[in-house]
Amino acid sequence: MKSFDLCIIGAGPAGYVGAIRAAQSGANVCVVEKAEVGGVCLNRGCIPTKTLTSFVTLLEKVRTVDKLGIRIDGHVSADLETAMRRKREVVATMVKGVRRLLSKRGVTLLSGNGRFVEEKTLEVTSSVEGQRVQAKSFLIATGSEPAELPSLPFDGSRIISSNEALELDEVPESILIVGAGPIGCEFAFILSGLGTTVTVVEILDRALPTEDDDVSKIMERELRKRKVTLMTGHSVKTCEKKGSGVKCTLNSGKQIEVAKVLLSVGRSFDTEQLGLEEVGVERGTRNEILVSEEMETNVKGVYAAGDVVGKRMYAHSASREATVAVANALGQKRKMNYSAVPACIFTKPEVASVGMTEREARGKGIDIRTGVSNFRSLGKAHVLDEISGMVKIVADAKDDRVLGVHIVGAHASELIHEGAIALTNGLTTAQLGETIHAHPTLSEAVMEAADAVHGLSIYS
Repeated sequence: MKSFDLCIIGAGPAGYVGAIRAAQSGANVCVVEKAEVGGVCLNRGCIPTKTLTSFVTLLEKVRTVDKLGIRIDGHVSADLETAMRRKREVVATMVKGVRRLLSKRGVTLLSGNGRFVEEKTLEVTSSVEGQRVQAKSFLIATGSEPAELPSLPFDGSRIISSNEALELDEVPESILIVGAGPIGCEFAFILSGLGTTVTVVEILDRALPTEDDDVSKIMERELRKRKVTLMTGHSVKTCEKKGSGVKCTLNSGKQIEVAKVLLSVGRSFDTEQLGLEEVGVERGTRNEILVSEEMETNVKGVYAAGDVVGKRMYAHSASREATVAVANALGQKRKMNYSAVPACIFTKPEVASVGMTEREARGKGIDIRTGVSNFRSLGKAHVLDEISGMVKIVADAKDDRVLGVHIVGAHASELIHEGAIALTNGLTTAQLGETIHAHPTLSEAVMEAADAVHGLSIYS
């Protein structure tokens, strides 16, 4: 039986990053992966969806370049087959890269399903053979899968998850997207850009309900611009197959007939097959693995990170959780801090946020001030023909500390890190405003929003 310092179950953004960091510290590490390295993010999430988003964004830009002075003779159309092939090539390239990184660091990669059989012992089973490994510490990083509703079970063809949406071989004529969260909104932009008639149903009262209210308002406006029908305060009661499509009945009684239904109502945690009961690891009401600030479970030496702990379900958060877990497993003392984890949504325009929303801050009884700067006031936004959006900063009225930054607009996913640095280091809006920002740039909107907190914005 092979023995390691650390055994990691899952090779996604938590698993492979944790493995490399442990190996860099001199640990003997193995990673058990039942599918392919890279996890959901690389294979069925972040990378393939952003590849398709890039494809649609460029397609739409080309269709409107005439107003920029570029003449294109002939018809511009989408070639979905080629786009999907490129998506697979991008994923394959990055998968090879992750495998190379693990190999370079001397990490042992085992293919199969990992299951605890006793304390410090994991059984790895595959279609070929089984083996057991022992380790001083374990890191569970098995990720998540799309959640389904009892009334809307996936069938893989007409009622689909994001997994199947990433493998479409033709553009559907129409689609009902259930859930106006990040995944639902991203696919609404992708598919509407390809010509699909899109309807989005959201049970709550606004799109992107976890974002700042002002962000939701802009996103709803942008969806309407694309002729996407957004129905908030609605839920899907039943769906039945009709002809080659699906007939759905909403809670209001309204019926909608579409070619496909995309369910995007969250993620589920597959922790049933890990043998956690054999070692006594506790789980929460959603089957997520419960962990401390050190990312350790209730069982000493068993850690968990990534989606499976059910906290901030982003790849970058998973990677940081894993580095914290590994540090503690190897004898250091670190705690996970979620106060400055950026969230990015790759719609058009992009959405990014970090820290507290205005509603959240007020709900905690904090006396706040806010500042807003619109992209429309930026010279660079007009140069790029990307004038939709804003930067909003939420600040503590007592000490001027930045509490939250919320951005809608071109390259929001890049701009948000100025906010993340501010929150991480306890900076004030005055410090942001006093920092000279180059002109013309989109990042000037951050400076202007910081100045707007004090009524000093030049353009607001």
